[in-house]
Amino acid sequence: MRLDKFLKVSRIIKRRTVAKEVADQGRVKVNGQVAKSSTKLKVGDELEIQFGQRIVTYQIVSLLDSAKKEDAEKMYEIIQEERIETEKDLFFN
Repeated sequence: MRLDKFLKVSRIIKRRTVAKEVADQGRVKVNGQVAKSSTKLKVGDELEIQFGQRIVTYQIVSLLDSAKKEDAEKMYEIIQEERIETEKDLFFN
């Protein structure tokens, strides 16, 4: 399954066009490598996505072509969630 479709179906990112933009900006890594929106995913892959000041790492558990909201959450596990410190954070701490 394509990366942008997985992000939409799993509801990690709500719209496929937004998922494509995020991937094409280099903010998504698959198994440690920067990924394009067309990257093919398989069960067991690790996704690392930068959302603003956070980086969230997911492991793909299943690939479904379509999913209800309850089933979408079962498509992945969150492995790690970390906050990125900026120069501003360092200055005020």
